[in-house]
Amino acid sequence: MELRPLGIDGIIEIIPKKFGDARGYFAETYALGSFQAAGIVQNWVQDNQSFSAEKGVLRGLHFQVPPFSQDKLIRVLKGSIFDVAVDIRKASPTFGRWVSCVISAAAFNQILVPKGFAHGFVTLEADTEVLYKVSAPYSAACDRSIYYADPAIDISWPLPKLGPILSDKDRKAPKLADIIADISFD
Repeated sequence: MELRPLGIDGIIEIIPKKFGDARGYFAETYALGSFQAAGIVQNWVQDNQSFSAEKGVLRGLHFQVPPFSQDKLIRVLKGSIFDVAVDIRKASPTFGRWVSCVISAAAFNQILVPKGFAHGFVTLEADTEVLYKVSAPYSAACDRSIYYADPAIDISWPLPKLGPILSDKDRKAPKLADIIADISFD
């Protein structure tokens, strides 16, 4: 497996090795021993899968607060996404900064997003399927979101001309400045 740090501590692009022949390929997309040897130690408790029928579906920016904060390992089974992680750890020198990575079935890459980051993505193709592991179960009481177009974060999303396709939750999400006093990952 190849690891590529993405510029903010903890955010890593992971490219599993493929072993192929005329029949197709085999790959370990997650192996506890390999991840631990690379210094990545999470206790995955749940797999989630999403399907987006259209190009331009934007999901995020989502996170959970303690005690149900989540590490996430995101991969794309079909299609591609522009994936974003925003540092929301108040004591971090990169607080409020974001990094992105295009994750796709073709590139066969993944991204690790640890606790303390808001996460989101926009689909770059129709019929995109995303699979991600999380280190804590979903908790409605701990679920939070940040408005995807918060000007203080200023994410350069590759959006369609008519704008993103959003859920009501994401359309109505607050700005980071409006909620940061109520969250802590330190």
